[in-house]
Amino acid sequence: MESLVILISGRGSNMQSLLEARARIDRVTVISSNPDAVGLETARNYEVETIVIDHRSYPDRQAFDTALAECIDAYQPKLIALAGFMRILSDHFVQHYQGRLMNIHPSLLPALPGLGTHARALQEGIKIHGCTVHFVTPQLDHGPIVIQAAIPVLPRDTEETLATRVLQQEHLIYPQAVRWFMEDRIIMNENHVEVLDSSICEITLYSPGLSE
Repeated sequence: MESLVILISGRGSNMQSLLEARARIDRVTVISSNPDAVGLETARNYEVETIVIDHRSYPDRQAFDTALAECIDAYQPKLIALAGFMRILSDHFVQHYQGRLMNIHPSLLPALPGLGTHARALQEGIKIHGCTVHFVTPQLDHGPIVIQAAIPVLPRDTEETLATRVLQQEHLIYPQAVRWFMEDRIIMNENHVEVLDSSICEITLYSPGLSE
């Protein structure tokens, strides 16, 4: 049985894009660190099992990570996908799921790691912005890159408009990356990712152009 666990903390729009795609996945489980996450109701509407592991119920990050890992391991997932999961994971947790823990970040990594990417892109006068699906490693936002989407930063863009346009691309490339993984089409060689049976443009860059 091909199992996917999705971790969320908020509205879960990327989670929803994964649930709508759901290619070659037999079972999906959504785990939230926040009992009030809007994404929990969305997942239930898709008839997906939901679990809450409230980070505020644990004395420290290590205790939370231990409880989270125990819950995840009970489902034996092929892949764990972070979808707006707003908790910094310990090195031990990340290493436990090495090669099976995927994230999407709203910038063209390795540029602009961390938070506030859209505001920083505007402040620094970046002309091309986007998003990246990558495997998670102990170094924040620096894991092997699976796929990226790029959009132009337009003169009229604000932080909000840029975030909206980047999010549209996140919803396209995250399901694609998860689909590749579940179909055993991803090969990792150190920090490089190869996708089997795909064209170069398909695996490296999706660009909607200036018409967006």
